[in-house]
Amino acid sequence: MQKGGSVIEDIMEVTATSRHYVDRLFDPDPQKVLQGVIDMKNAVIGNNKQKANLIVLGAVPRLLYLLQQSSSSMELRTECAVVLGSLAMGTENNIKSLVDCHIIPALLQGLLSSDLIFIEACLRCLRTVFISPVTPVQLLYTDPTVIPHLMSLLSNSLRTQEYITQIFSHCCKTPEHQTILFNHGAIQNIAPLLISPSYKVRMQALKCFSVLAYENTQVSMTLVNVLVDGELLTQVFVKMMQRDQPIEMQLTAAKCLTYMCRASAIRTDDSCIVLKTLPCLVRMCSKEHLLEERVEGAETLAYLMEPDVELQRIASTTDHLVAMLADYFKYPSSVSAITDIKRLDHDLKHAHELRQAAFKLYASLGSNDEDIRKKITETENMMDRIVSGLSESSIKVRLAAVRCLHSLSRSVQQLRTSFHDHAVWKPLMKLLQNAPDEVLVMASSTLCNLLLEFSPSKEPILESGVIELLCSLTQSDSPALRVNGIWALMNMAFQADQKVKVEIVRCLGTEQLFRLLSDPDTNVLMKTLGLLRNLLSTRPHIDQIMSSHGKQIMQAVTLILEAEHSIEVKEQTLCILANIADGNTAKDLIMTNDDMLQKIKYYMGHSNVKLQLAATFCVSNLIWNEEDGSQERQDKLREMGFVDILHKLTQSSDPNLSDRAKTALQQYLA
Repeated sequence: MQKGGSVIEDIMEVTATSRHYVDRLFDPDPQKVLQGVIDMKNAVIGNNKQKANLIVLGAVPRLLYLLQQSSSSMELRTECAVVLGSLAMGTENNIKSLVDCHIIPALLQGLLSSDLIFIEACLRCLRTVFISPVTPVQLLYTDPTVIPHLMSLLSNSLRTQEYITQIFSHCCKTPEHQTILFNHGAIQNIAPLLISPSYKVRMQALKCFSVLAYENTQVSMTLVNVLVDGELLTQVFVKMMQRDQPIEMQLTAAKCLTYMCRASAIRTDDSCIVLKTLPCLVRMCSKEHLLEERVEGAETLAYLMEPDVELQRIASTTDHLVAMLADYFKYPSSVSAITDIKRLDHDLKHAHELRQAAFKLYASLGSNDEDIRKKITETENMMDRIVSGLSESSIKVRLAAVRCLHSLSRSVQQLRTSFHDHAVWKPLMKLLQNAPDEVLVMASSTLCNLLLEFSPSKEPILESGVIELLCSLTQSDSPALRVNGIWALMNMAFQADQKVKVEIVRCLGTEQLFRLLSDPDTNVLMKTLGLLRNLLSTRPHIDQIMSSHGKQIMQAVTLILEAEHSIEVKEQTLCILANIADGNTAKDLIMTNDDMLQKIKYYMGHSNVKLQLAATFCVSNLIWNEEDGSQERQDKLREMGFVDILHKLTQSSDPNLSDRAKTALQQYLA
């Protein structure tokens, strides 16, 4: 019983002393108030319980009041800022309470003072508040005078430089933020800080440039021409990547150059990328580095080489990178050399980040080159690792694993071998059942490749009820998912047997098919036309589908040919018409439709050769000799003036078109 009492007494005691501190803030004697704030400062250092108590007891509004009072002495105002900064160093809840008490506008107002020590105390507290993930960064941009004022304070002292650049690098989260900082002279003001005598200032300035340049062409193009003390900025970054610099600096400088390269401000074959940035990032992936350094190194490297096959080839042969990444899956192992228990605990919680980074880097490495893909799949247990990655609890790991799988699925060789051996399609199908959109997009793209006609996985996937799943994707609000759903169906319908085609049409439903034919997204429309073209191949299939859906299909073809569409769309549509013209009974749907025949005639005389070719192909199929009723069809088309056009086309400068026209005319001579 005694024990329980003492705990309660403890709480009472802390609360009583805390209340005592708060009460002293209201003393009428300013000297006693100052002493009270100083005592409070000493009491809260490193004591989270005490911090929480003072906040609950209402210390913050009083401290803010004293901080803002012009009658308060400079010393008192400064000590208030210091205590508030200390309270902000506590938990996220503390920060929330401070932000709710409007600490940010009060501190920003404090920056208008002429007292440097007070300004530094306000900035230190602002820095602590803004680097917390719970603080809305937008609060820095609410008042448009704040950013220019912060820029003007940069030259005051090393401390103002460190705190302000740290605030900028944490609060630059969107393209709008980048533009605001850029327009207020961030580059010219921060560049000189890269050669500051203070490491902290150099480091924060460097971080600023990495967040400013990320996916920003305007900033990146400007940075290329900036001189710092007569030296090009890119060269300053290269020096910061040297092995004798702290890892954090090497990594951040490599990020700056990576982002400038991805924004097309530096060429991918520039020596600062090939000989400096890429090797620096590969170095970060080795196992002597800390977990977060390995994660950041791998993710940045993946981003650097994503669009460039040459960089992918160079990276794949640097320092055994492909094998080095295999270690990302074995960490931390039971024989790990980590003696620091805290570190081990941290790394066990974050090991999934390593797996995610490795999958991302493998995806980037293997996105173009067949030899690299082979190297990746031959790495120990690689396919098993991807398969287990697809069902990990972390959504980020699942997404990265499916990205990696997608990258490897671009290889005919891999689809035929390792993908088949490991029945990759099973976990992939499971992943498609209920996943967030970004995972669905990647998973369905991969499925499109697994459904290509040479993929041995195509058959088992068909038997697993995939058609329903894909048809439901075509109804998604996301254009990317509609494209992938229809694309996979298109691949599935290619040279498929009648049963599969009928099942696709039944499951998709004609209504949905025609809705997709009027989809606002051109990619969706093109893939739907591709699907229709694959469904309407081989005569019995053409006749069967046209006998049940002919009227609607002809209507859709008419609408597309009459509307404003690209050449590619119209060409695909005319190819579908040519397939219909190849059917035995389906032909009649064109022959009895004078409006459609006039359209074919119009496209034979079009200025674009592709459309002329496709239209001529239609005519060829309609008048082909060996088929029933060909004589009547030839006569009708002659009367409508088609023969004259064919004669003209035999003179075309395009050899394919003149050949096709000659072939068609021969039908009249036979």
